[in-house]
Amino acid sequence: AAPAPASAPASTFAPAPLPAPETRPAASVATDAPPQRIALVVVVGMSLLAIAFIIMIFVNPTSEAINALAVIAAPIAAMVAAYYGITLSIQQVKNERAEKEKALARAEAAEALSRETEVWSAQMESGLRVAMAKLTSAGVNTSDVTKAAGTPADFF
Repeated sequence: AAPAPASAPASTFAPAPLPAPETRPAASVATDAPPQRIALVVVVGMSLLAIAFIIMIFVNPTSEAINALAVIAAPIAAMVAAYYGITLSIQQVKNERAEKEKALARAEAAEALSRETEVWSAQMESGLRVAMAKLTSAGVNTSDVTKAAGTPADFF
């Protein structure tokens, strides 16, 4: 890598900071689905069951009527439960996809930062090597520079 120009400011070679994380809590993603639709299905199902109970009470509360009510109530309850379960599953899938996208974005940002850091460190190493070569050619003792750089004795 080529050494950095002497007139360039030090901030030119600093790695870019990570993007700020999104401040929206994960719990709010779950509430994005329209709760009115879920509530409407539950209310309609419960209303139909209530109507069936009222009809049974006023008409004839016999065992046949109770069996008929069970035949009516079981599918309604099953449909309401299935709809709620499917809606909840869809919301969970949406939440997981959103979290996956966020994680991928964070991984890509970290990878880009890693590349920038590698470039920056290569530039700094190149500059240090040039400085060491100039100091050595000028006959200046470089042991303090080597210690300050934290490099092994045979690095240069």
